[in-house]
Amino acid sequence: MSSKDSLTPDPSGGEHHMSTEHSDESTAQSTDAAQVAQAQEVTARELEKLQLSGKFDHNTDVERLEAISPHPPGDQVDRMVVAGGMIKSASLWAIRLVVIGFFLYLLGEIIGSFWQGILPVVLSLIVCTVLAPIASTLRKFKVPSALAAIISLLLFVFIAGGIFSFVAPDFARQSQSLYLQAVEGIQRLQLWAQGPPLELNASDIGKYVDEIANWIQQQAGSIAGSFISGVGTATSVVITLVVMTVMTFFFLKDGHKFLPWIRQATSRRAGWHLTEALTRGWNSLGGYIRAQALVSLIDAVFIGAGLYIIGVPLAMTLAIITFVAGFIPLVGAIVAGALSVLIALVSLGFTEALIVLGLVLLVQQLEGNVLSPWLQSKAMNLHPVIVLISVTVGGALFNLIGAFLAVPAAAMIAVFYRYIQDMLQLQSGEKKASDIEFATVAGYLAGRYNEAQGAHRRKLLSELPENVQSPAVASAISDVNNDGVGDALEQLVDVDATPNNTAANQAKGKIEQARDFFEHLLDPRDRDR
Repeated sequence: MSSKDSLTPDPSGGEHHMSTEHSDESTAQSTDAAQVAQAQEVTARELEKLQLSGKFDHNTDVERLEAISPHPPGDQVDRMVVAGGMIKSASLWAIRLVVIGFFLYLLGEIIGSFWQGILPVVLSLIVCTVLAPIASTLRKFKVPSALAAIISLLLFVFIAGGIFSFVAPDFARQSQSLYLQAVEGIQRLQLWAQGPPLELNASDIGKYVDEIANWIQQQAGSIAGSFISGVGTATSVVITLVVMTVMTFFFLKDGHKFLPWIRQATSRRAGWHLTEALTRGWNSLGGYIRAQALVSLIDAVFIGAGLYIIGVPLAMTLAIITFVAGFIPLVGAIVAGALSVLIALVSLGFTEALIVLGLVLLVQQLEGNVLSPWLQSKAMNLHPVIVLISVTVGGALFNLIGAFLAVPAAAMIAVFYRYIQDMLQLQSGEKKASDIEFATVAGYLAGRYNEAQGAHRRKLLSELPENVQSPAVASAISDVNNDGVGDALEQLVDVDATPNNTAANQAKGKIEQARDFFEHLLDPRDRDR
């Protein structure tokens, strides 16, 4: 039996109250539509087993692929008709892309205008990803929410203050000797440069030293300028920190009530979707912070251990600085590494400084090109190339703050995109709700609902006669999925329908069946919304 014959359903169920000839024609059309739907289902199932990126062998693959490909009924049409449809589709997509681009541009302008108010919210959310598990654990032990938030914040302040109190005295004790060693190291470097192989004279060395000093000042000014452009003046920095602290407290205190409030404020299905999407985004953001902390810790351990073995002063202090600087993409690692090399140069000599430079470069190369992209891609399900591109683009557009927030922003965009993709695949029948790893019970319920919607919609489309299978009818059935039953019925009247058009009446009947199906499926409160 051929693949086409094996996919042909029994047409005996297509009974119509019409003449025999018209009934046979409608039955054949219904059979063809069902055949296409079933063939597409078989194709989707079989194509999953294929290596679609493999090399195509015309002699052996044609027959195998033809057997699982759908064979839509109908005669050939003029190629210009097809070309016209493709051009129309391309034009519509071009308009959509222009609208999306304009929306993104407008969104960027709005964010830029209100950046001073948005930045504390973003920073407080990032801090909350670290402190929220602590507050949640305290609430499980019957600690009041406000007290749990205060304890979490105080713990964060104590840890940060402890690190500073550990670093500052050690640095203060050795700062004077480091200054004297720096002067001696610079003099020793000048003497080395005057000998072979460079053989520079004193004036050339002074010129190069001045150029290096000017370059360092320019870079410091650029870094400071980018930071100030992100948070404003010194007064704005203080205000930002105060607002961030207050918002962090309220997020920790009442954050667990946010999703229930969202579900209460919206319809049930919208609440399901928002609960799942926001939970996925929160988990992704927390994963990024934890991954970055792990990367910074590994950098600090290896660089600190290497500095200690080499004998560099302030090895522990430099390790802590390396850990903290690791949270600032690109710039942080450079500054921490340069500081380690400089201290090694002025305290031990040129050879040891080169060894420290090699150590820092080796660790940073492994971290930047292997460890960090791999861990962040695991935590956020982002490809390492996307991580690198995000940091580069964010830094180019918004300087230091942009580089710091680029990866979390890319992760959030990817989360929402993947969620929309999951819902579309459920509607189209490509996946089942059980195939998707949901983060919440609400997400699974939303997935099951979308799966039921998609199955019923595909059933309606496959059963409609061919002469009413038009874009207008498909749009009408889509309206049913959004509970716009009245709009769907009104729209269906425009499909060349008259009271005596049996095919149109059949389509109306299918729409009414869909309405009944969804009215029984939905909660009564959702029907009223």
